[in-house]
Amino acid sequence: MEDIRAFHNSHKLEYRNPFGAVKVGTTIKISIELNKEATVYIHTTSFKGREQEISMDYVFKNQDGSFLYTGIIDTSNSLGLLNYYFKIIYNNDVVYYGNNNDILGGIGQRYDYRPKLYQITVYNERPVPDWYKEGIIYQIFVDRFLNGNEKGEISSPKKNSFIYATWEDEPMYIKNEKGNIARWDFYGGNLKGVKEKLEYIKSLGASIIYMNPIFEAVSCHKYDTGDYKKIDGMFGTEEDFKALCEEAKKLGIRIILDGVFSHTGSDSKYFNKLGTYKNQGAYQSKESKYYNWYRFNKHPNEYECWWGFDNQPNINELNEDYVNYIIKDEDSVIAKWMKLGASGWRLDVADELPDKFIQMIKEKMLEIDEESVLIGEVWEDASNKISYSDRREYFFGKELDSVTNYPFRDIVIGLIEGNISSDLFIKKLMSLLENYPIENFYSSMNLLGNHDTERIFTKLSENMELLKLAIVIQMTIPGVPLIYYGDEVGLLGGRDPQNRRPYPWNKQNKEILNWYKVLGNIRSNEVSLKKGSFKPISISSEVLAYEREYKSEKILVLVNTTNRELECKFKGCGKTLIGLIDKTEGYEEIDGEINIKMCNHGVKIIKLI
Repeated sequence: MEDIRAFHNSHKLEYRNPFGAVKVGTTIKISIELNKEATVYIHTTSFKGREQEISMDYVFKNQDGSFLYTGIIDTSNSLGLLNYYFKIIYNNDVVYYGNNNDILGGIGQRYDYRPKLYQITVYNERPVPDWYKEGIIYQIFVDRFLNGNEKGEISSPKKNSFIYATWEDEPMYIKNEKGNIARWDFYGGNLKGVKEKLEYIKSLGASIIYMNPIFEAVSCHKYDTGDYKKIDGMFGTEEDFKALCEEAKKLGIRIILDGVFSHTGSDSKYFNKLGTYKNQGAYQSKESKYYNWYRFNKHPNEYECWWGFDNQPNINELNEDYVNYIIKDEDSVIAKWMKLGASGWRLDVADELPDKFIQMIKEKMLEIDEESVLIGEVWEDASNKISYSDRREYFFGKELDSVTNYPFRDIVIGLIEGNISSDLFIKKLMSLLENYPIENFYSSMNLLGNHDTERIFTKLSENMELLKLAIVIQMTIPGVPLIYYGDEVGLLGGRDPQNRRPYPWNKQNKEILNWYKVLGNIRSNEVSLKKGSFKPISISSEVLAYEREYKSEKILVLVNTTNRELECKFKGCGKTLIGLIDKTEGYEEIDGEINIKMCNHGVKIIKLI
């Protein structure tokens, strides 16, 4: 069947209407073009594995001689992922048309067998609060941000801990001969320090603070929880947390906490391996009320632990007592901290938490505060994520509002370092837009770096021009931008622990800081950048160009990814254009065309009024 040619583009309404993820019950019109008359079917597979072949009707013959076939998919009973491909029968032979090899959606390709599948995400609608969707996040690793004590004394230092002599010291891990941490290291940052800098955080355009774990734990990072219901003494008190939330609220800033619920610390009140706590832990006795929280192969020394770290024993998240303690009790962990002022949670390693557990957390949060937000740590496309052989249900309407958008980070770095073209950038971004429910896409946590990655300025080899490009893209693409503390002043650092250096209050890069402030406030003040539709514009493979439009307002973003000057020409629209970065910059439309000259690694954010 060499002479059969087919064409389908899932990004174009002529071939799939409506575009992207759909609410349950939506009827989807699917079309395909062929160069021959044939018998055509859409083959669908539902989330629960139900397969169906839908006959496609011949509609009409185009002027170019191609034949258009159309079929209808009813999603009334298809909550979850619905995958499809086309089966084409011609002269008693069968060929298939499916997604492209990269599985990015859009234009597909012909297959002789085993076609790649297109994806439709079918979901129950649940709006995400505007305060989150339209905000900017500032992430703080508390120990490394600021010591807010009057004389800089360290609050409640831990036994056998290592306190750095100065705030400028390089972070390090002190390990024993087995490679385990022998002494945990601290600088002395605390909640009072965060409270002291609320006005500074606000000046960046940020309206949300996400803090790495703040609950009692022996480590500096706190991902080995010792007591979920107690603020770590080095960070302050419950009163300090409440005061921080109250002061932040006055400035229009919300607080999001980090919930580490897949494991605890071995040195915790629940496991108590070192006998630090007075109560009886699971390690000490099978009679402990916490014993069934954990998975022991042979008590007490053989137990499941997180990624092989024996100081972080895994939890059986669906254990009834654990569920009550974390979620359902009136004074549960979720309830306590939300009632004290938290507006949301970020779930550490969401892939390792059962869907049912995440659903129960979200239900409890909505019961306490309908405007609360639940974020999950997910490193891939979260709409079709598989973990431990299970297809996850994050975006079907009962679980996550947002996820950590690492795919965004990857394509931004790939683009500005010259490893991918602007065309491929758009294809990868459009794949997320196609797969995510629209509320979740606009709520994605768009990060350039965090406590688990290299610092963005380090990743870009301290190239100021490239950093500025990355920030422009981050602040103008749909989603919620995240600023990792110190990135806004050029803080450097490779992998952990270098990416967790203390904030350099006396050595800020003012040029980078000013750029963040300019872009952060453009983002905060322009409704099109918060709510507007996203439309890529094809100018050249060297220029990333897109429009954000909301009602009668439109913003055009141009990013020159090359180290040479370029001219960008595109059709005008009869409106006045004003530069938002340089507000004195004006542009003219001549004979229906706009010509914009861009310097090497130049950017333009242009408002059409």
